[in-house]
Amino acid sequence: MGARTTLRLYNTLTRAKSDFVPIDPENVRMYVCGPTVYDFAHIGNARPAIVFDALFRLLRHVFGEGHVTYVRNITDVDDKINARALRDHPGLPLNQAIRLVTEKTETQYIEDAKALGCLDPTVQPRATEHIAGMVAIIQQLLDRGHAYVATGGEGREVLFSTGSMADYGQLSRRKLEDQQAGARVAVEAHKKDPSDFVLWKGSAADQPGWSGPFVVDGKDASIFGRPGWHIECSAMSQHYLGEVFDIHGGGLDLIFPHHENEIAQSRCAHGTERMANLWMHNGFLQVEGRKMSKSEGNFVTIDDLLHSEKLGGRTWPGEVLRLAMLMTHYREPIDFSVKRLEEAERLFSRWPVAEADGAAPDASVVEALADDLNTVAAVQALHALALAANADPARLPAFAASAALMGLLPRKSEVDEAVASAVDALVEMRLEMLKAKNFAEADRIRDDLLARGIQLKDGKDAATGERVTIWEVKR
Repeated sequence: MGARTTLRLYNTLTRAKSDFVPIDPENVRMYVCGPTVYDFAHIGNARPAIVFDALFRLLRHVFGEGHVTYVRNITDVDDKINARALRDHPGLPLNQAIRLVTEKTETQYIEDAKALGCLDPTVQPRATEHIAGMVAIIQQLLDRGHAYVATGGEGREVLFSTGSMADYGQLSRRKLEDQQAGARVAVEAHKKDPSDFVLWKGSAADQPGWSGPFVVDGKDASIFGRPGWHIECSAMSQHYLGEVFDIHGGGLDLIFPHHENEIAQSRCAHGTERMANLWMHNGFLQVEGRKMSKSEGNFVTIDDLLHSEKLGGRTWPGEVLRLAMLMTHYREPIDFSVKRLEEAERLFSRWPVAEADGAAPDASVVEALADDLNTVAAVQALHALALAANADPARLPAFAASAALMGLLPRKSEVDEAVASAVDALVEMRLEMLKAKNFAEADRIRDDLLARGIQLKDGKDAATGERVTIWEVKR
């Protein structure tokens, strides 16, 4: 067995690229913040799904498929979800209405991710399945003096005391005195510091709620309520990955306040120096050069791209969307445009349909990905492999294995097995016609297949020198 590939990854925490050394190579652990399922996922949500799927695939290749645990959560408790449930199902009890909203949008997100070529994470937990874990962490914070109970405009709540943590703000590099509370936290007089954030908030009759049996200084401080945003990920990551794990990922917009506050909660509750050793963040996304928003009229969901004609007046295959994303380095901003999609489609159309047949990915692709997930260089290397395989079919397996590593393996997706078998038979018949020098019949078969959208490509077997023909669906 050869030496294991060394990965060099950029760490937002240290602002530097370094060798990735997992805590336990037998169980490499990664957590990525998933969607809040109050509506269909937009194209901005697609970027972290694709980026961290590419990293998941690379980790599986380097450490082994059974030695990587990837957790991507589903946030199914949130004030936006409450509002959507009340709007869409006004006649139902709130908890039932919320379940209907989140189940529909969660299912759609999972389908969208698969259409984009993403593997299923090892675990996809729902926040509402881990309320007890959240309550336990909050109690630990109360016991250690990092949290307090206060009464604000919306009732009683438990707040994290940022002043109790000497090095709060390491990830975002913000000084505590310059901090402003996050978008979900109202700055009110009941806080000890404006940057203190909600861990648990009381629920009114029209809001979902759970028992919060908190105790402060030996006295009952129970609050029927719901969790704050940040505590959810602390509880789910601890449950599946432990108090300290290898990689935490998400979008650049989550560095502050979400990831900063996750770190604060987890470290202070558990008394650890780190929550995760490596923090990775993908860059922002624009659509046609503008920030995506409904007011701009350029808000596009993944489902829109796959099934409607909202961008460019047509639908786009999932593999083209994935390639368009991977053509920009994950840390760079990306302008998602029709021009970019067309460029990705042209590139993809030149790649052969092939099977890996047990071959290993080419070193050029692996080395590019190992350098801070440099998908730009990896796509370039993959395209070179595709062109080489078009000229020499013996190189098809290496191309196919490399494309599969990136989730970009061209498929005979439009052709069912029966049709594929029929095409294979015609290809073999044409080869026999060529051997018999019946060129007219061979050309007729080729032209007939082309008219049906099947393109043939001839080459030579590198070992025997014999003619070899591959085929693909013409895009």
